[in-house]
Amino acid sequence: MLRELSERDVRILDFEGSWWLYPGPKDQAIREYLKMSASRYYQALRRLMDDPRARQHAPLTVRRLQRHRSERLEQIASRVRDGDSAG
Repeated sequence: MLRELSERDVRILDFEGSWWLYPGPKDQAIREYLKMSASRYYQALRRLMDDPRARQHAPLTVRRLQRHRSERLEQIASRVRDGDSAG
């Protein structure tokens, strides 16, 4: 059986699901509301993207993050393929 997410992980997922509602830039909101650095936040978010408990807690947020990650990886792969054929 899966353990529950930590309170910190829940706060991160909830924040990511509605960060645009916070005033100011996202990095500033991360520091003010989560009391952590942006780099620490994004590390935790990357870990949570593949955690089934996170998907259960915030399915729309996790699917959106996974979709964006897949799109970024496809863009990188496309650039690599295009660079290989240019030579």
